[in-house]
Amino acid sequence: MSQFIDGKRCEAISGRTGVVRDPSNGEVIAEITLAGPEDVDKAVQAARAAFPSWSNAAPVDRSNVLTTLARLLGEHAEEFAQLESRQAGKPIRLAREFDIPGTVDNVAFFAGAARNLEGKASAEYSADHTSSIRREPIGVVGSISPWNYPLQMAAWKILPAIAAGNTIVLKPSELTPLTSLLFAELADEAGVPAGVINVLTGSGAECGAVLLRHPQVDMVSFTGSTRVGRTVLEAAATSAKRVHLELGGKAPFVVFDDADLEAAIHGAVAGSLINSGQDCTAATRAIVHRSRYADFVQGVADLFGQVKLGPTAEESTDLGPVISPTHRDRIAAMVDRSRSYARIVTGGAIPGGDLAAGSYYQPTLIADAGKTSEVIKEEIFGPVLCAMPFDDDDEAITLANDTPYGLAASAWTRDVYRALKATKQIRAGCVWVNDHIPIISEMPHGGMKESGFGKDMSGYSFEEYTVVKHVMFDLTGTAAKGWHRTIFTYPQVD
Repeated sequence: MSQFIDGKRCEAISGRTGVVRDPSNGEVIAEITLAGPEDVDKAVQAARAAFPSWSNAAPVDRSNVLTTLARLLGEHAEEFAQLESRQAGKPIRLAREFDIPGTVDNVAFFAGAARNLEGKASAEYSADHTSSIRREPIGVVGSISPWNYPLQMAAWKILPAIAAGNTIVLKPSELTPLTSLLFAELADEAGVPAGVINVLTGSGAECGAVLLRHPQVDMVSFTGSTRVGRTVLEAAATSAKRVHLELGGKAPFVVFDDADLEAAIHGAVAGSLINSGQDCTAATRAIVHRSRYADFVQGVADLFGQVKLGPTAEESTDLGPVISPTHRDRIAAMVDRSRSYARIVTGGAIPGGDLAAGSYYQPTLIADAGKTSEVIKEEIFGPVLCAMPFDDDDEAITLANDTPYGLAASAWTRDVYRALKATKQIRAGCVWVNDHIPIISEMPHGGMKESGFGKDMSGYSFEEYTVVKHVMFDLTGTAAKGWHRTIFTYPQVD
């Protein structure tokens, strides 16, 4: 059964079906039914019915069920890791050591954060009144999560929404819905009331678009490409819904002349190849001082050559496939077009042999592409790193910011003053210094420019999923307020 609505698994009313495939070998691992408009309405109505009770629950009650959920998720960690690895083509080591522990920690964080929804303290900002601020849930949230981190992104959508007292209808990618459904089932076991979390498996056109435009959805949250993000904005505008967007990225990786070159090389390989490069924060543009450029390029190429592609179930596998043959072929086409204007240092091919049945692509390093070229400007979303040189610090910052995106970046230097300047001047939602990729539940994740707006994770995410209400109390107890005379004059009484 492929939908989770009102606390139970059920089939889609639409009757349409699809399959989930393992990207490492193309095998079907699950058959699913695909939600349509009637299923969307059913899920939204369940969320709407659950909202009054859940939104009025004491914070400690919401916290307690999330604490239980964190424990249950930890107990089922291996089951989630195996399923995530198969549906998303992740090496099992990545799923076990990154995706699942990160999600467990995120649940535990929001279990605590649910008890800390603070507003401004009561005070007299006017002599005759006491004012206070309430943070209240928005209502029903319609969320769409992507295929690159299916479980983590589902959790990033669900947790701040329900911790703040909202209810949610989540549409994960139809390519990778299985761990989202399992997560919802575990939340039900933990005590999350029926209707608070609903999960629909369906296509963007038949399910996602309907969810975005549903009149009883109060807010939409989307993670995915900037192109689709614009469509989400247009859909939300028809009924003035609140919108949260985490979109594309083209992260700069700036290596200054005083950087620890060995650390930068290791960081570039890890930061560009994580999740087969299918990460909006992945290092994609290595901007390296000309005096270190040749050594950096050679060092990255050497280390790329040691990365092992292989079956995702094997502990020794470093790099898995990309999500589908279609996506692999898109990556290959972009790299092939770059041969006319850049240098393919290593990689640049679809592997054969035992890996031919999967959607694998070799770790690829492209050097010397012009700053206006396709591989520098466009999101590749694969295991491809592009390197280009710079001559002075100002040029490095200019190149780093020469992109419509602004999700993440990193600066590599031993000079604290140079690091402070870079973190101030680079326009991105997160700037790492001498590292690239680490995220933690206590800190926000989100971008600027065409990478979207709003934050996932951390207490800052509550700003997306709550509305601020001002409450003002009169302190005088009089009928005739002094400010009334600006509107009318009370009759004089003899």
